[in-house]
Amino acid sequence: MEYIKTEIDGLWIIEPLVFKDERGYFMESYKKSEFEKIIGKVDFIQDNESKSSFGVFRGFHYQEGEAAQAKLVRVIQGKVWDIAIDIRKTSVTFGKYVATELSGENKRQFFIPRGFAHGFLVLSETAVFSYKVDNIYSPAHERTINCMDSDLAIRWPVDQSQLLLSQKDRSGKQLKEIERI
Repeated sequence: MEYIKTEIDGLWIIEPLVFKDERGYFMESYKKSEFEKIIGKVDFIQDNESKSSFGVFRGFHYQEGEAAQAKLVRVIQGKVWDIAIDIRKTSVTFGKYVATELSGENKRQFFIPRGFAHGFLVLSETAVFSYKVDNIYSPAHERTINCMDSDLAIRWPVDQSQLLLSQKDRSGKQLKEIERI
């Protein structure tokens, strides 16, 4: 696997080695010893999966306090535009984001440590999205940043009118309203 540092400390793009032949392909999607040697110890405790349609945007979600989560995300089928926003208290890159395309074809993964809000936009007809987390979901600690917040200066790959949002995501807070975590 190739581990690629991004311009924001702590965020990593991971490109696995994929072995293809006439039967299909094989790859290691996660190897604890290698991951910890490069990124550090993260105790993933749960795997999650969702399926969404074109234009669906899920995010920008995060959990506060002891419920904060690190995530290792990837797309099994389809294509998404994945985004992580730095919301760490003392970070010089607070409010900045990194976005990357994840797809079933490129098999790229994105590691998002605690202290980031996360979201993804489906660019294909449908997408199956998979992620590991290092902490259980806590509804009482979940927070959302409004993806339409102009302070984020998101450069969307589709017209914003095409975004399909849940009511929770539509009513998220502005970046300047959140408590840094």
